[in-house]
Order: sequence, then structure tokens, then C-alpha cells
Amino acid sequence: MPKEYSPFTPGQPVPLEFFVGRQREVSVLTESAAVAARGRLQVGFLCGERGIGKSSLASFARFVAERDHRVLGLHTFLGGVLSLEEMVRRVFDRLLKESIDKPWHAEVRKFFGNHIRKVGLFGVSLEFGAPQDDLRRMVHDFAPALRNLIHRLAEQKDAVFLVLDDINGLAESADFANWLKSLVDEIATSREALPLSLLLVGLEQRRQALVSLQPSLGRVFDVIEIAPWSSQETRDFYQNAFSKEGVAVDPEALDVLVRYAGGLPVLAHEIGDAAFKTDGDNRIDRHDALAGVVGAADIVGRKLLEPQVFKAIRSARYRAILRKAAREPFEFSFKRRELLRRLTEAEKKVLDNFLNRMKRLGVVRQDPEAGPGAYQFTNQLHFLYFWLEAEHARERAEP
Repeated sequence: MPKEYSPFTPGQPVPLEFFVGRQREVSVLTESAAVAARGRLQVGFLCGERGIGKSSLASFARFVAERDHRVLGLHTFLGGVLSLEEMVRRVFDRLLKESIDKPWHAEVRKFFGNHIRKVGLFGVSLEFGAPQDDLRRMVHDFAPALRNLIHRLAEQKDAVFLVLDDINGLAESADFANWLKSLVDEIATSREALPLSLLLVGLEQRRQALVSLQPSLGRVFDVIEIAPWSSQETRDFYQNAFSKEGVAVDPEALDVLVRYAGGLPVLAHEIGDAAFKTDGDNRIDRHDALAGVVGAADIVGRKLLEPQVFKAIRSARYRAILRKAAREPFEFSFKRRELLRRLTEAEKKVLDNFLNRMKRLGVVRQDPEAGPGAYQFTNQLHFLYFWLEAEHARERAEP
């Protein structure tokens, strides 16, 4: 019988009770909130591979900062946002919604004045609904607005911990880059302190894009880079998640799950979810674990690889070459001459075109440190997907 509930949450930030590891990063982020509470502006950029757990870490750090340092935490997702006005609207809308069941809700309502409207089909909820002209003024007066907010909440909160997540659209905007630099300068030169810890969350490429648009931001960001989970952290994650549902895990099965997750939370969730749904006796054995790996392979490729990359590798020859390039477990680099030995004559003829195409798509890049003809996968998700697919292909006795 199919299981109705899984402790794994593929494609979503991990629930707080399943958060593991990252002690150093959590400490850095929460200390930033503590410093902000003492009146010093903090600006961080949390970066890492896709699927590495950036949003989950930011969410957990926000929880700890609120618990330990009397901060008002606002985690705002900006997916699809292209304008400063929409960014400010989402930040203040998040503030309104976060405050609804809090003791300071009345103060927040006073702070927003007549910019609150009631919405909802199945009950009443609140939304921040300032008109466009007012939003433009709020963009310009963002620092004074936050300072006013902290004054109003002084009995409950000492600082704001503001997370701007999923900044893909804004990272390409010169308006956003310049606004951010102006905000930092305005706060730094003001006679009145603004206790703010501002954390941007995104890929390293997004940080570089912002710095290229406004070079001074290179000195502004405190960069926090997330590394993959260690083997022990991955084990802790699986044991914690399965035990919550009363499911045992055989040691051999746990080894398989840890090995194929590769330290990436997003992949660990996909594999764990597939294994959990395959299991029929509340004990994950090696068969369940391997079935989870195979089941997750196609899901990972279709959900997490960029659509243009997935479309480009529909070629049977290209996919075969990629499987052979990702043949060795967790060897993220390969050499052209060694790969050439594993190819068929037809694949050899398209190898150079393949490498050039994959470089343009950002799947692989040259690795000068490893010598001439050396390449490496630019993203662990790319490598792990093709490695999983290679394992699956070998089971079917494909090349």
C-alpha cells in the first residue's frame, strides 16, 4: 500500500526538526544577528551549489537568531521579482503576515497605516497593499522605515534579520545593485544606528553579477559559502528522518544512501523519498536503497538540471558520453584522453563538439590545475545525475 506521508521534502526547504550539521555557518549567521542587535550593520551573502541547502540554512539561522538574540526575522523569497518596488512590497507583506499571531501585531498594523487590505476566499487574511507611488517612496526610504519599525517594537525586538532569498532576477539589475550600495552607505553614515543584519541568498554567480554591476559591493558582502554535508551529517539526516516515521535502516542500506547523496541535501531528499515509498516493511534494506537511487535519478535530472541543458543532452551520443565521463564515483573531473578510450568510434567523432557544447551550457569547464585536456563538472548536481544514470545504464547493460 502506498505511503501517504514521507518525512522527506524534495524541492522544499528542510523542516527545522530535520536540519543537521552546518554548525559553523549557523554560528556565523547568528553572530551576525547578535552584532546587528548591538547597532552595527551586517551584510552577508550566503552562496553554494544548487540543492546545497541555502534556503534551509537561512531559515534555521533565522529561527536560532530569533530565539537567542531578540531579533525580528523576515525570510523573503524574491523568485520572479524584477523591480525594487515589488521587492519592498514582498518584504513588508512578509512582515505583516509574520506578525499576525505575535504580541506586536498591533504595532505593525499601526506602522503600515492604511496600506493593509483584507483578502482571501476561505477566511480573512491580510496583505500589504500600498499603491505604486507609495512603493517607490518606500524604496527610497527603506532604511528610515526599518528604523521606525525597530523603534515601535523596541520592547520586544532589538534588531531585524532580513533574508532576501532567490534573488536571480534582481541580481541582473543595476538598479538593485546600486540601491543596495546606497542603502549600506546611508546606514553607515547615519548618526542613528540601524540594527540590521541583511542576508542575501543565491548562487555564487549571482554575487559576481552584482559585483560586476556595482564593484563596491565586493567589499560589502561577508561571504558564507556552504560546502556539501559530510558523510556523518548525511547519516545523521537519514537516521533522523527515517526514525521519525518508525522506519529502521540497515547499515548496508545506509551506506548506499550516504554514498549516492553525495552530501547534497536536495539529492538526499529525493533518494530518501524514493526509498521510503519503495519500502514495504518499515525497514530500509539494500534493495530499497538502490531502488531509491534509481528512482531518484530521472527525477533529479528533470527537476533540477537547467531545462536548456537537459534539452541539449537528448542526443543519445551526448548522453552516452556524459555517462562515461561521470563513470567513476565522486570523481568530478576527467581527462579527454582517458574518456576517449571509453568511447565508441561514433562517439569519438563528436567528442570535441560535445565538450564545446557542454562548456557553453555550463555543464563542464576546463581544469587548468589538472593539466592539458582536463575538465571538471561545474555543478555537483550535473555530475551526480549523470553518475546515477550511468549506474542505471550499467544495470541495463547499456554502453
